[in-house]
Amino acid sequence: MFGKPERVGFWRTQSDAPQVECFMKSSYLMAAVTVSLLNSIAFAAPWEPFVIRNSTSGNIAPTISVSGNQTEIVTSLGGQKAGLGTSAADGAKVSQILALSIDRLDDTSRFTPGSGQAVAPYLNIWITNGTKYAVIANEPSNAEWAGGLQWDMTWNILKTKTLKVYENSDKSWLPNNGVGLTFNDVASFTIKAPTPTEIAAGWAGLGGGAPRELGTNEAYGVNWVFGDTLSNYVSGGEGYIVADASISVVPEPASLSIVGLGAAALLMRRRRAGK
Repeated sequence: MFGKPERVGFWRTQSDAPQVECFMKSSYLMAAVTVSLLNSIAFAAPWEPFVIRNSTSGNIAPTISVSGNQTEIVTSLGGQKAGLGTSAADGAKVSQILALSIDRLDDTSRFTPGSGQAVAPYLNIWITNGTKYAVIANEPSNAEWAGGLQWDMTWNILKTKTLKVYENSDKSWLPNNGVGLTFNDVASFTIKAPTPTEIAAGWAGLGGGAPRELGTNEAYGVNWVFGDTLSNYVSGGEGYIVADASISVVPEPASLSIVGLGAAALLMRRRRAGK
């Protein structure tokens, strides 16, 4: 009278089961690949220590010592300059910086509060419009960075902070000719270090204090910098000791779209194979 009841479940027929199982596996795969992509793009950030410039007097190099995850950089003389750089953010927009941090481990109380030595290191980020380069930098001794924000910042913190532009005398390609800017004003510019060949060729305004390795001209998009032209960032006999430098970058939406397309293609191949 009532006929055979229709089976109730995730699939209506036995032939649907492989397709549903394939869909579920592909969904899990897409999620796993997405997590992997986020980890590789947003969080994988090797940092390399390098000498930028020797001392003004005596041409003496700063001392760099690495032990485990800690790096000690001694800039005991004026003019000495060194960096800790990464290319992990190269190709991203400035606004894609999600977070930046570094742990300062040496005793900062030996310096005058608010002085360059007490608040170092500072940031140097290479940016480009595709044809020209410049370095944007913060000044952590400014009051706007009070409270240790210079060592642990999100984009919401960074974007409101004053920036200075270096390493290019032509600033006409920058907003307001590079004057009176915050990091938010350069949000759409690309983070990218010039190649050693480009640095060797040079351009007007590129100086010996640019964040690139002395001798090789190897450069990194994002850099923590120690030392300066004057003695305002001299570390003394005990160096700056830092650890766990980190950068997180928000992936481009297109990257996530590629993951989705890849998983969809895999699903289609498996469905065809099951026919």
